[in-house]
Amino acid sequence: MRRRTFLGLSTGALTAASLVGGRAASASASPGLPLGGHERRIVVAADGSGDFAGIQEAVDAAVGGDTVIAVRPGTYMGRVVVPSDRPGVTMVGLGRRMGDVVIADDRANGTPNPAGGTWGTTGSASVTIDGAGFRAHNLTFANLFDEAAHPEITNRQAVAVLTRGDRVAFTRVRFLGNQDTLYANSSAATTVARAYFRDCYVEGDVDFIFGRATAVFERCRVHSLDRGSIPNGYVTAPSTDIGNPHGFLFARCAFTSDAAAATVFLGRPWHPSQDPNAIGQTIIRDSRIEAHIGATAWSDFGTWPWPDARFAEYRNFGPGAAPSPDPDRPQLTPAEAATQTVPAFLRGADGWAPDRHL
Repeated sequence: MRRRTFLGLSTGALTAASLVGGRAASASASPGLPLGGHERRIVVAADGSGDFAGIQEAVDAAVGGDTVIAVRPGTYMGRVVVPSDRPGVTMVGLGRRMGDVVIADDRANGTPNPAGGTWGTTGSASVTIDGAGFRAHNLTFANLFDEAAHPEITNRQAVAVLTRGDRVAFTRVRFLGNQDTLYANSSAATTVARAYFRDCYVEGDVDFIFGRATAVFERCRVHSLDRGSIPNGYVTAPSTDIGNPHGFLFARCAFTSDAAAATVFLGRPWHPSQDPNAIGQTIIRDSRIEAHIGATAWSDFGTWPWPDARFAEYRNFGPGAAPSPDPDRPQLTPAEAATQTVPAFLRGADGWAPDRHL
């Protein structure tokens, strides 16, 4: 059984009110009002009091420019896809807490697909984001696949969110699942897609943050569920292309778990289809790491040894962070750390700065 954890985090500069045109983000806000400028607003309410009752219907209506989809409290089941021809979509939960709005589905890799075969890992995603410039604030994305209820399904990867678009950002968002919760990816192996997560909560057990995106996690809580086994799981499974200098960066985060001490790894290198150019990168810096992480924090993945990946830490603290001599626990030098920063990962040629403007 999956154990849910609520995390209260600071709101930061971005608020629900700011995303819906400066008005109070309440369930009584009038639907369909323009935001000013070129944005339009769509209200989703499960009880039928908004413009639409479902999330996908609102996404389908988000044409002709940037759109804010304001979601009233409730649980919204069903697969959601934000296609590449829907750029600039923002989803904001109108509840007081992240858990007041839940967008979820319950498929796994091995779940039968009505069209034939099974869904596969990519197809299991509750929410798929291909549209560039997507933002989400103050809500929860979940994959509710129940492993215990389906012993006949052995391929249990069950993605809550798959991102493939560039310049996607999440603030005060929860991502809930077990194996493969958050798939931060791109549209092709050599395509760079950036994703930013601030004041978020991500939970899972096996490879629950994975993919080839350039993804920054700032002030997030990363919670490993207790599977009751050894190993108890792996936090990250990056597949960063060798041509991309920036994979996953965790800055000022907290790595927590109720699992036994030294039973969880910070990551292992994923090589999709045995791709030799997938030289994954995970950098963890200035973060608290609890005792579920052991002295050897990284693991091989099949025949792929972890020392060949780009794994490193810098100035972490907590009972699971005590560095041992290399190569067991690689540490950045101060000079290297100066190049592995949030701006270095996000800016690109277009100067994208969600860490400053959200």
